[in-house]
Amino acid sequence: MSNLRKSQEQAAAVMEAGKSGSADLGRMPEWQLSDLYPGADSSELKRDLETATAGARNLKAACQGALAGLAANDPAALATAIRDYEKLQDVLGRIGSYAGLLYFGDTSNPVNAKFFGDMQERLTNIGTDLLFFTLELNRVEDAVIERAMSSEPALAHYRPWIEDLRREKPYQLDDKLEELFHEKYQTGRGAWNRLFDETMTGLTFVVDGEELTLEPTLNLLSSPLEPKRRAAAEAIAGVLQENARLFTLVTNTLAKDKEISDRWRGFKDVADARHLSNAVEPEVVAALVEAVRAKYPVTAHRYYAMKAKWMGMKKLSHWDRNAPLPDRPERTIGWDEARATVLGAYRNFAPRMADIAGEFFDKNWIDAPVRPGKRSGAFAHPTVPSAHPYVLLNYQGKARDVMTLAHELGHGVHQVLANAQGPLMAPTPLTLAETASVFGEMLTFKALLAEAKDKREKK
Repeated sequence: MSNLRKSQEQAAAVMEAGKSGSADLGRMPEWQLSDLYPGADSSELKRDLETATAGARNLKAACQGALAGLAANDPAALATAIRDYEKLQDVLGRIGSYAGLLYFGDTSNPVNAKFFGDMQERLTNIGTDLLFFTLELNRVEDAVIERAMSSEPALAHYRPWIEDLRREKPYQLDDKLEELFHEKYQTGRGAWNRLFDETMTGLTFVVDGEELTLEPTLNLLSSPLEPKRRAAAEAIAGVLQENARLFTLVTNTLAKDKEISDRWRGFKDVADARHLSNAVEPEVVAALVEAVRAKYPVTAHRYYAMKAKWMGMKKLSHWDRNAPLPDRPERTIGWDEARATVLGAYRNFAPRMADIAGEFFDKNWIDAPVRPGKRSGAFAHPTVPSAHPYVLLNYQGKARDVMTLAHELGHGVHQVLANAQGPLMAPTPLTLAETASVFGEMLTFKALLAEAKDKREKK
C-alpha cells in the first residue's frame, strides 16, 4: 500500500472515530473591551473625546510657532509640552483602539462599522490640530535640539522618540501638504484597506456542499484527506477569481497611492519608507533577501521534494503544501491544552514571562473563536500604555494555531513590558517587535518537539 493511500485511510479512520468530540476545542475566551470603555455610547468615551478635542486646541494655541524658541531658551518647558502631547496621544490611542477592536470583532455589524468610521473622523479632526507639533519639532535645528536634550533631563527622557522622529525630517513636506495627506487618509488609502478587509471577511466558500467563511476554509488546506484539501483550494480559487476585478482595482489604487506619496516625499525606492519605519538599512535587507534566495534549493525546494516522496507523489499539488505527513494524522488540540503548552514553554524560560502571558487568559484579553464577520488572521494590538494589549486569533485546534497563539503572546508580553516607556516610546520598529513574537513562538516549538520526542520514547 502506498504511503499516500495508507495516510488517507488512517486519516479517515481518525476523523470518523473522533467526529463527536475531536472538534470540541473547549471553552475559548472572547475579549472584554470594557477595560477601554464600557460601551460605544458611554459617558467615559464622550468625556475623552471632549477632553482630547479641547486639549489639542489648547496645545496648538499655546505651542504652535513656539517650539523652536522653547528648545533654544526653555528646554524644561519644551519637555512639559511633549508630556502634554504624549498624554493626548494616550487618550486618542485608547479611543482608536476601542473602535478598531470592536469593529474587528465583527466587521459585518453595521453598527460597529459606523462607529468605527465616526471615530476615525473624530480622531482625524483632532489629529489635524496636533499635526503641527511633530512637524515643527523637526524644524528645530539639530544643534539646538541636541543642546536642549543635553541640558534638560526631562527632555532627555524623550531622546529616543525625538531621534526617531527626526529621521523622517528629510521626507517631511510643507505643513499644508502634510495636513492634506493626513485628512485624506480616511477617504484614500484607509478606505481602500477597509474595503479589502470587509470584502475578504464577507466572502463565503462552498466546500462539499457546505458554506464556510475564509478561516474554516483555509483550515481545510491542512486536512489529512486530499479530496478535502483540493476542494477547499478550488473553492478559494474560484471565489477569489470572481472578485478579481475588485481586488485588482484595490491593489492598483493602493500601489498608485503609494507611488504618489513616495514621489512627493522624495523616497527613491518602493521599500525606502518601510526601511525607515523599520529602522533598518536597505543594505541589510538586501543581504538578507539574497541569502534567503540562495538557500531556496536546499530548503524550500528540497523540503517539498522530500514531502512529495513521503506522500507517495511525484510532485505536490499546491493544495498539498500544508498536508500533514503520512502516518501522522494531525490531532485536534483543545484550548486548555494550547494554553498549558504555551504557558509551560514560557515558564521554563522565565516565570515572569508566563505570569504576564497568563493574564491574557485570566482577564479575557484574548478573542479566540472563529465567528462570521470576525477579521481573519491574528494580531496583538498594544492599545495604549494606560491600558493593556489585546490578542485576536481564529483558533481551530491545529498545531499551527498553538504556534500562532505563542507568537501573538510574544508580542503581548513585549507590549506589556514596554508600557512603562509611555505612549511615545513604547512602540517599536517591526524588526524588534517580531523578534519578541518569534522568540515566544520558538520557545513553544521547542516544547512541542520535546513533547513529541517523549511520546516516541515511551512507545
